[in-house]
This record gives sequence, structure tokens and C-alpha cells, in this order.
Amino acid sequence: MPLLPANYLPINHLPRVFDADQRYTVDLHMHSTASDGALTPTELVKLCAERGLTHMSLTDHDTMEGIEEAGIAAQQAGLCLVPGCELSTRWQGINIHVVALMPGGLQGPLVEGLALQREARIKRAEVIAERLEKMGLPDALEKARAQAGSDRPLGRPDFARALVAEGVVDDWAGAFKRYLGSGKKGDVKAHWPEISDAVAWVVASGGVAVLAHPLRYGLTRRKRGLLMDTFQAAGGQSVELVSGQQNPDSTRDLARQLVERDLYASMGSDFHFPGSHAAPGSMSLIPRTAAPPIWQHPRLVHLRDAPSGMLGPGS
Repeated sequence: MPLLPANYLPINHLPRVFDADQRYTVDLHMHSTASDGALTPTELVKLCAERGLTHMSLTDHDTMEGIEEAGIAAQQAGLCLVPGCELSTRWQGINIHVVALMPGGLQGPLVEGLALQREARIKRAEVIAERLEKMGLPDALEKARAQAGSDRPLGRPDFARALVAEGVVDDWAGAFKRYLGSGKKGDVKAHWPEISDAVAWVVASGGVAVLAHPLRYGLTRRKRGLLMDTFQAAGGQSVELVSGQQNPDSTRDLARQLVERDLYASMGSDFHFPGSHAAPGSMSLIPRTAAPPIWQHPRLVHLRDAPSGMLGPGS
């Protein structure tokens, strides 16, 4: 049985405007084992179907390797999959994420962009491993690779799992608090592209660039507005109005910033693994706002009536 509350609206009832506090059967920000998620693309799609979702996007970090598998699973499960990924970028020295929703799949400048991101991740993992070895985790790279279970580029969560498995820390939270969190030795700043460059890749490749979870960067309202202005000037047209669970007042204030800039509103759980605070489709209510839904964007408007399987241009 679907696990979503009764006040979720199915896709054929999605509004052209957000005129009431509501939840929807759409989740446009999730992760799989293609990056740092715990479920394979197929397992993720099945969980989304069990939870009553109708439309989803797989947005793994700096890769679209899981999209083909997810598309097959989505067709079997009767869901519509929007191909995507989540790009790591920099803005004024801050690590900012941009979700790329790619109805036409991986193409154009984004192909080379993701190749550059992969190399940056590989080099970053090597530095993290060197630092952790000096702090008491021998063979850190190999142990993190064992946790990843594949040859994909490693991320901090893989090293966190290795620290737990070796008994260096008790849990994931402890790993980030002592070794991997912001400002810690294992928090290696990779040479990510400037946000304007990453947004340009997405837009020139037929996609829609979405500023991910803007309330999580610890920015003041003014500085968050400056980030949005830079993002929009580069061609970004949407912001995650809701990412997981948020303070309602903060969400409404964010909605006002979107309206001021004529930005589309997107939504996603940022789901990584079962048992965490997030689950597919689990997020705060979308408030009443004049910010248009992401599925009203010209490149995604066919999302409303798309069949199951992978979304393509005009499908």
C-alpha cells in the first residue's frame, strides 16, 4: 500500500499554481548507489512506487550512471523518471549544489562537465584518504572503496562508513563531527567549478538548473538572495522551495524570494538511505505561493502528462 498521506495529489491533479499548502506525488532530488545512496537505482524506484510517488528524478552526485537502470525500473513500476544529477559547485568559497534536470538525458557540454567532476572527486578522495591515514585509519582508500562496493568516485560518506566499520567512531554522526564535517581535516575542498559555469553546462545541454536546498548553506537572507541572483544571471531558473523537512516560516520567506525573481519552485527529499530522517516523497508542505511549479517550465511542462519510463523531450 502507498505510504504517502491522503493529502498528496496525484500527477493528473497537479496544479498550474500553488494555491494551497499541499504535498505532491513528485520527488525531484534523490540518490542511489551510483553515488552515495544506499539503494540501487532499481531498489530506489521500487521504494518510490511503494510510497505512492508518480514522478521522480534520480540526481546522483556528479554522475548520471544510474539513469538507464532507473528508467527501465520506472517503466516496469509505472512511474515517470526525470533524468538528472546533482552538481557540486563553488560560490564565494562556499560549496553549493545544483540539481540538473535533464529531460533529454546526458548530452552537450554536460558530458565533459561530468567527466571533469569525476576527476575532481577522484583526486579529492585521495587527499581525504591521506589525511585519515595520518589520523588513525590505515589503508583508508581501500577501506572506503570496500564500503562503496563499486568503482565509482568515493565521497565522504564512504569514508564515514569505513571509520564506523573499523571502530574508529561509533556512528556516522561521529565520523563527520570528528573527521569529515565542515572545517575538519577530512573536509577537503575539491576544485569544483564556479556555479555559473555548472549552470551554463546544464542550460546549454537542454536541461533545467535547480538551486538545491538553499536553506542549508547557513546564509543570511541577503546573502541567499545574492546567491540566487548569481545563479539566475547564469541561466538558472528554479530553486528547491522545499528540501526534506523545513521550518514553515523559512519556507514561506524563501517562496517570497523566488517570486521576487520569477523563479520556478522545485521540491525533493534529498533521500540517501532508508532509516534516515528523509524518505522518498517525504518533505514539508509546499506553501501557497505565486512561484510557478517546476513542471510549468517549458522544458518540463510535458511532465504533467508523461507516460511511465524515462522522460524525454516532448514525451
